[in-house]
Amino acid sequence: MNKSDLVDAVAGSADMSKAQASHAVDAVLDGITGALSEGESVALVGFGTFQVRHRKEREGRNPSTGEAMHIPASNVPGFKAGKALKDAVKAGNPCY
Repeated sequence: MNKSDLVDAVAGSADMSKAQASHAVDAVLDGITGALSEGESVALVGFGTFQVRHRKEREGRNPSTGEAMHIPASNVPGFKAGKALKDAVKAGNPCY
């Protein structure tokens, strides 16, 4: 599913136009992005938690040359799925 598929799904389930659904999806994504850029976490009960994770600086290797290189510390977005989301995915997967 891509963003336009998500907009179509929101428009269909919320009984709104695609333009309104697009604005709603954009607003949610902008809200999550803004909170993460300020170092806050976003908890959606049952769905999951978006949070900023800190990666320590480390030494790595250039895969093409094998030369050692320094990788600086960075902040990256992370997501931890909630129980309801995990259960829904597990129920829809015939492997379990």
